[in-house]
Amino acid sequence: MTVEIELKFIATPDAVAALPQQLAAWPNQHSAPQRLTNIYFETADNFLRGQDMGLRIRGFDDSYEMTIKTAGKVVAGLHQRPEYNVAIATPELALDRFPADIWPQGCDIPALQQALQPLFRTDFVREKWVVTYGKSEIEVGLDQGEVRAGELSEALCEIELELKEGKTADLLALANQLAEHGGLRQGSLSKAARGYHLAQGNAPRERHPLAVLKPAAKSTVEQGMIASFELGLSHWQYHEELWLRGDTQARRSVMEAIALIRQALVIFGGLVPRKASADLRARLTALEPLLVDKTTQPQELCYSAEYLQCKLALTSWLVTAAWKLFIDAKAQAKLDGSFKRFSDIMLGRSAAELKEAFTRTLNDDEYEEQLPRLTRQVSAFILLSGAYPDDDTGPYIDGWRELQLAVAERRQGWYEGSRKQALSHAPFWLNGALR
Repeated sequence: MTVEIELKFIATPDAVAALPQQLAAWPNQHSAPQRLTNIYFETADNFLRGQDMGLRIRGFDDSYEMTIKTAGKVVAGLHQRPEYNVAIATPELALDRFPADIWPQGCDIPALQQALQPLFRTDFVREKWVVTYGKSEIEVGLDQGEVRAGELSEALCEIELELKEGKTADLLALANQLAEHGGLRQGSLSKAARGYHLAQGNAPRERHPLAVLKPAAKSTVEQGMIASFELGLSHWQYHEELWLRGDTQARRSVMEAIALIRQALVIFGGLVPRKASADLRARLTALEPLLVDKTTQPQELCYSAEYLQCKLALTSWLVTAAWKLFIDAKAQAKLDGSFKRFSDIMLGRSAAELKEAFTRTLNDDEYEEQLPRLTRQVSAFILLSGAYPDDDTGPYIDGWRELQLAVAERRQGWYEGSRKQALSHAPFWLNGALR
């Protein structure tokens, strides 16, 4: 078994053309382009997908390799996923060649193999460089081709950076240097994810509302902080893809995600010094006017150097736990405390701020002046309410969200009724104190 640690980028033709010269700045070993065919398998009831597993047979030259990828994780855009590779003589499945313990308990392997059928395929040319960067060996792969399911297809033009040996920090640093030239964006959809979507008919993907963060039981403050940023980045990545595919309303969802990330920096700012996130905050602030401008074209913004480097700054900050360089033992002890207790305190502060702002009738201009504050505190409720049942949190948060939406869309006739409705809901959290 190996565990892939990689970053995936979608590339423009100009970025592809410039890649060899850019990589020449570091010692590297180049491999000639190779044509690869991958056939992905699934059952009629999507059993593998339900287990977060992916199975393929790859053909190259006269050789074949069977690969299964099992449940992994994406940490701030950095993909980490166990995979098992088995060389096979012919392009036929042989599931008994994989370790028995990778399968769900009670799985009937022969029956599963009988049920598996080809679902979609990818055909592409891969060119590789193994780059020595810092003290690390990083494989840079350029894939150009298509993914196809029946009559439906989608072009592939990807650059993948995979850490073969060394430090994750070097992988991120190389990515940041390549990003300086523009023409790249972080890809949120794997080849397999695109193939599954094509196989299901390629229906337009739907926008998702920001869901309340559900932290793991007994999470520490630090774990809750990390989960908060990952929630924002995941929402950002997903809706960026929709925006680029023509859903103009997804721009607002990208803005919502960035607002959530910025509010997370505020919420945890009492424990993590501002200087620890100064560069990240500056980059997020610089993006805001570009997203607010309705004339901004997603193809220009999302493939720009500034945009990608902002995302990479967040990825690096999370993956390397950069804040630890700026905190002392006392601050770390607070970060090791209960996230639920911390959330109760911060929820009380957010509610008090909104009550003070909206306790009286406001005129239209005053409502609109309060929109930034309202947006910040709705983001806070989303990040801090997950320890409580949805039936308790939903009405409270929805009340403030409805007021936020009314003001954002300038529905003046709704302002007063929405204000009163939001204030009518009782708090759902317990009072607490940090230990």
